[in-house]
Amino acid sequence: MAHALKAHTLMADPKLPRSAAGDRSPWLIAVIVSVATFMEVLDVTIVNVALRHIAGSLATSLDESTWIVTSYLVSNAIVLPVSGWLANVIGRKRFYMGCVAVFTLGSALCAVSTSLPMMLLARVIQGIGGGGMAPTEQSIFADTFRPEKRAQAFALYGLTVVTAPAVGPTLGGWLTDNYSWHWCFLINLPIGLLSLTLVQLFVVEPEALRQDRRRLLAGGLRVDYIGFALTVLGFGALQIMLDRYERDDGFSSDFVTVLGVIAAVSLLTLAVWEIWHPQPAVNVRLLRSRAFAISCAVMFLFGVLLISSTQLLPQLAQTLLNYDARTAGLTLGVGGLATLVLMPLAGVVTGRLVQPKWLILMALAGTGWALYAGAQLDLGIGFWNLSMLRMMQAVWLPFVFIPLSAVCYVGVPPDRTIEASALINLMRNLGGSVGVSFTTTMLQERLQFHHARLAEHVTAYNGYGWHTPLAPIDAVLQAQAGIMSYLDIFWLLGMLGLCIWPLALFLPRMPKGAVPAH
Repeated sequence: MAHALKAHTLMADPKLPRSAAGDRSPWLIAVIVSVATFMEVLDVTIVNVALRHIAGSLATSLDESTWIVTSYLVSNAIVLPVSGWLANVIGRKRFYMGCVAVFTLGSALCAVSTSLPMMLLARVIQGIGGGGMAPTEQSIFADTFRPEKRAQAFALYGLTVVTAPAVGPTLGGWLTDNYSWHWCFLINLPIGLLSLTLVQLFVVEPEALRQDRRRLLAGGLRVDYIGFALTVLGFGALQIMLDRYERDDGFSSDFVTVLGVIAAVSLLTLAVWEIWHPQPAVNVRLLRSRAFAISCAVMFLFGVLLISSTQLLPQLAQTLLNYDARTAGLTLGVGGLATLVLMPLAGVVTGRLVQPKWLILMALAGTGWALYAGAQLDLGIGFWNLSMLRMMQAVWLPFVFIPLSAVCYVGVPPDRTIEASALINLMRNLGGSVGVSFTTTMLQERLQFHHARLAEHVTAYNGYGWHTPLAPIDAVLQAQAGIMSYLDIFWLLGMLGLCIWPLALFLPRMPKGAVPAH
């Protein structure tokens, strides 16, 4: 009897008509959905490590090879905001499986690419598939678990998101060194096929979603062509502008300036257009919910902090400490382990023991303090100094990601969860792109500033004779100017984190012991 009761409690809740579990355990569905998540996040970090090898194999410069990353980000950014509408029209399960299939196909095409144009086309295909996966997965989690279990479910999802970046650099370096860069893409094929098989066998399309789709189509499908066009122009131009801003010398470049104007006009027009459209491609009306709007703002700003610092630490290790790519990537590993350990704890305490708003407030302030601590580094640091710095940042990640995932759906209608997931994922990605572009530009500007100031003090009267070789002196100046530039960026990011925590105060209070339903 006890065994039967236990088995029953693991089954899907009949009070959740939008659940993707059917008569199976929702935790089984959570594990199955996380397979494709792991594949997509793993691929991003693996490709970054192998970029130099790919450039050499395709006979292209390192600067041109950055389009391999940019092309994926652009197509991903275009699909992400419209993925909610596409899933509603196509059907959530069918759309999700299509995304996994397209991503897997793109991976195969990347592996057999023999030229840069072929690789860029394959990466665009990959980005189209990857852009729709995360919002659909999070919608499945939100609809399949009761509100009081949702934080624990997102903790499982978070484990996947955190594990993949921790494994990616090491695995990418090992595959590239021992086999070839092609395996960085080929590894996605068995994972993608496994995901498609499991989703087809175990994930269901609930009747509630089928009815929503029938109503949508029966009422006459009004395709928001203008919304789609503005989305492509706006987010595509914005992503390219952010990626090329530092390389093309900012707005002094006509190319960057034109992209900025196109992005600004398109996105402002998109926001106004979508407010009044009956079937918007991007449902900006969801931002009328206070909890969701503030959650989007917090996710954007946290994306700035997290993703920019994730790039800065390995970059510092490689340029100033002469670490190879694999060792530099390992500096993120300790932080990844800390996040893995704390993610389940964040899932347990969120809503049950501590209000999500207080956890988010604490985590934002803690992240700001950890980044500010990075401004105290010097050239005498070693591997464990960088690893501990990353750990101080990473311990706070679960206490933003899990509570925010629980609170952001408050006030969002149940049939709009996938559109909400699309928008909040878009905010995280845009925050990361803005953060990386800003820190990269500031790093170069501060490097020039510090180098010029330090060079002013190198004269024949302070120990340097006129016949002293200039190369060793300049190397010392470059190293000192470099570390000072990184410290400036850590200080700026730390101040941002310490200034944004009051946003959490405006999030709604939840009944103790449960996260409220929609």
